Amino acid sequence: MTSTERRLAALRGPVAPRRHNARTIAALTGNPGCTRRAVLDSAGIDKQRIAAHVGYPGRFGQSQFAITRGNAFEARVKENGCAELLDLLRQRLGVPIPEAAYDDLAGTPATDIVQPAVDGGNAERHARSMELLVRAATDGGPTSTLFDHPMLRLDVAGRPVYLEPDLIALQVGGRFHVVEIKSFAVVDEQADAAKVSAAATQSAVYVLAMRRMLEQAGLDPEIVSHEVVLVCPRDFANQPTAALIDVRKQLSTLRRQLTRMARVDDLLARLPGDLSFDLAVDADGTPTRSPAELATALSAVDARYAPECLSACELAYYCRHEAGTGTAALGRSVREALGGIDSVETVLALAAGEIEPDDDQVEAALRLRTAARLRAEALA
Repeated sequence: MTSTERRLAALRGPVAPRRHNARTIAALTGNPGCTRRAVLDSAGIDKQRIAAHVGYPGRFGQSQFAITRGNAFEARVKENGCAELLDLLRQRLGVPIPEAAYDDLAGTPATDIVQPAVDGGNAERHARSMELLVRAATDGGPTSTLFDHPMLRLDVAGRPVYLEPDLIALQVGGRFHVVEIKSFAVVDEQADAAKVSAAATQSAVYVLAMRRMLEQAGLDPEIVSHEVVLVCPRDFANQPTAALIDVRKQLSTLRRQLTRMARVDDLLARLPGDLSFDLAVDADGTPTRSPAELATALSAVDARYAPECLSACELAYYCRHEAGTGTAALGRSVREALGGIDSVETVLALAAGEIEPDDDQVEAALRLRTAARLRAEALA
């Protein structure tokens, strides 16, 4: 165990680490400047339990209804060896053949908790998936092959994370495409932009993991397309429709953030040596550490709250409370426009001309006073 791994274990306490999945890795790209999330995720700390213990539980995750609906739609798309999905791929990817080989690599699902037995099963599935995908890319076998639930792997802060995309398709000419199946509806050729963006970022995680797998095997990673196939129900019915989504922008952001995660030892060096987020659970699994003490530990790690965190991080409600009347709570664009002004109270005072700006506040103060004058004129 390296010194960084020992430090992360000390932060976590004597519990098994939570493992990243595609959703959590995708969420990292939404707020790359948040040291708190980077450190806690690197240590595999259960942020949801931390948030609940300090009194700010996050309303986070999918409802059971949404999960059930998503599973039913995925089963519908994959009926009869993905026959209907193949029709969609013909339309979107131009597969000029009547049939495709189909390999179901599903087995014991990947879990979010690191357990030796399960981890070994994931490693075996990954090895099997790599064998079949590399063979498909090099042997020139079937013209088009569908791989259902392959097991991919991506290193995050020095730890392997096992990922399970919905499906990978090998198109004509040896080109792989990731297929992501989602249950949100496409109505009149339009879908919720936020949900499409989240699906694109999650798919980029799979594309990157697939590219690194092939690169490890000595193959060109670019044979994995930057265009992913997003499959959704059309017009609230169960009839699937498909679209191509370009994830090059998400891939670039993801690579940058994972590189930052790999330097987690730099972040740890700035933290107190005795810092720990151990809940000190008793024999019944009940935390015995005081919420106030845990909140003090959280305050030792800088956070960068933004309203977007509410849909992506379990600690968002705590961080929003902590931000209080800070400009960070108004959103990333407002915070950046105000430069180094952290307090809403200071912003209002500058706008009203009640205080003089510091040297680094002059430009922001000028904009604020102009905005205040225009507002007053509009109200008059």
